Amino acid sequence: MNYTKRYIQGLMIAGFALPFILILGCEDTTGPGAEIIFPDVNVSYSQHVQPLFNQTCTFSGCHSDASQAGGLSLTSYENLTARPNIVVPHDPEVSLLYLRIEGRIGEQMPPPGWPQLTRNQRDGIRTWIEEGAENN
Repeated sequence: MNYTKRYIQGLMIAGFALPFILILGCEDTTGPGAEIIFPDVNVSYSQHVQPLFNQTCTFSGCHSDASQAGGLSLTSYENLTARPNIVVPHDPEVSLLYLRIEGRIGEQMPPPGWPQLTRNQRDGIRTWIEEGAENN
């Protein structure tokens, strides 16, 4: 399925589901990327982080190589770590990636209406950073 079609489907799903999510106060665990479950330890960039980015962040208009929303491409480890402070190994509390997905600075990423990360996925990215943010 091409990214444009996935993007349109995601918007349609999000448009339909968002009111129910807001009413129920829970997170969407059925959207794109929801099947990616992070372990509590030994988080792998290649098995967990990049596949999550591929399904939720790297399509056109977002963090693809062409779009680079906010000047950031999430299509590879090299792109993710090319800019200082996006990921600070061992320190998620100063890693801009983690702070943005938690909504602590600026607009929370992904923004409303886009595929959302689950609590497990946000915690998994935190764990990956705590474990050294390795390209493993």
